[in-house]
Amino acid sequence: MSSAGGSSAAEGKDTGGVRAALGGLTTRGRSFLAAGVAAAVCAYVLGQGDLLRVGLLLAVLPLACVAVLYRTRYRVAGSRRLTPSRVPSGSEARVHLRMDNVSRLPTGLLMLQDHVPYVLGPRPRFVLDRVEAGGRREVSYRVRSDLRGRYPLGPLQLRLSDPFGMCELTRAFSAYDTLTVVPRTEALPAVRLAGEASGYGDGRQRSLALAGDDDIIPRTYRHGDDLRRVHWRSTARYGELMVRREEQPQRARCTVLLDTRRIAYQGGGPDSAFEWAVSGAASALVHMLERGFAVRLLTDTGSSVPSEGADGFAGSTQESADSAGLMMDTLAVVDHSDGAGLSRSFDLLRGGNEGLLVAFFGDLDEEQAALAARMRQRSGAAVAFVLDSGTWVTSGAVAGAVDDRLTLLREAGWTALPVPPGAPLSDLWQQAGQQRSESSSSANGFSGGWS
Repeated sequence: MSSAGGSSAAEGKDTGGVRAALGGLTTRGRSFLAAGVAAAVCAYVLGQGDLLRVGLLLAVLPLACVAVLYRTRYRVAGSRRLTPSRVPSGSEARVHLRMDNVSRLPTGLLMLQDHVPYVLGPRPRFVLDRVEAGGRREVSYRVRSDLRGRYPLGPLQLRLSDPFGMCELTRAFSAYDTLTVVPRTEALPAVRLAGEASGYGDGRQRSLALAGDDDIIPRTYRHGDDLRRVHWRSTARYGELMVRREEQPQRARCTVLLDTRRIAYQGGGPDSAFEWAVSGAASALVHMLERGFAVRLLTDTGSSVPSEGADGFAGSTQESADSAGLMMDTLAVVDHSDGAGLSRSFDLLRGGNEGLLVAFFGDLDEEQAALAARMRQRSGAAVAFVLDSGTWVTSGAVAGAVDDRLTLLREAGWTALPVPPGAPLSDLWQQAGQQRSESSSSANGFSGGWS
């Protein structure tokens, strides 16, 4: 049973033995059996033949139902399909179940129950009438979660019962499916954050060599290379087949830094400061990928997603799509780290080659604020969203204690903004673009007039 439409079958005969079959007696079946045994004992003591026959009838009926249900042989195949298998938090996904009777015998009354975590809602149960030989039944249910994460669905259980309700046996499919609930994202306005530095931002410059132009440095021939690109002069020089390189245009780069330190956030739940930071990081990742940036996700622990590719950034368009899914899956399960500082992420940043740096910080003490300020030297442009989690717990305005941290970041060249409780990221993103434009205009004005 799988989300791709595959199926698995359960045979009607229970492999657990007669003991398991007797364990499937319902309350009604146990009552009939107990009454029959009691009547038989009383008939033996009192010498009443008629009462003995009644007792035997009461005792044999549930045992006969167990035997018939236990020896019933038919095969039922089940499949599950999720649409979609990855949803934002607060959105619904639909689970489609299909049961196929692949045996030559019709089934009796069937009860289906799918195991789902309670955070997704109540466990769905369905009662199916008699399914003819070769017949099919399809049912569906919806799941929804306000909490991001990865949730297993399954296994699907099939409960069989006899017409008298004396016995119930359960068959379980072994396959599972996984529903991934990713953070909610906001549509962000297209503003200019990265300035005019080459290699990033709206003013990024392409490599002088266009796609397909020859690089003066050849490389060794690889299987599948076009023979028309063989560089014969280098081949004669090195004594092996050499081909001309093709240099691809440089893509704009963006690093999204997420502060996950446990000590940097207070409170919990879908409306907490930490969940806002995770959702903000997801929104920034999606937005920058849509604008053609090569993006990577970096956390305070030093982990980077994607970890391979073009220097850890998403490469081609297909790689970007795969990396986007990988980064969203990472954010779906990201949790607080036990680290106390940002030093690991600082060490991972490379000087002058990061492009745009977008950071989501929790509470910063003086030491961590100074370290974050030095990160600006290792990026082309930097935007920081600073959360004072204490104000999120009290639903108040941003406290004045964060002003010193913002000032320190701004003096280091960051475009730093405080994040009030529940503020939309789209508004803050627009403010960041305006501050960036004002800073650039002021610099141009003092150096040689307004442009």
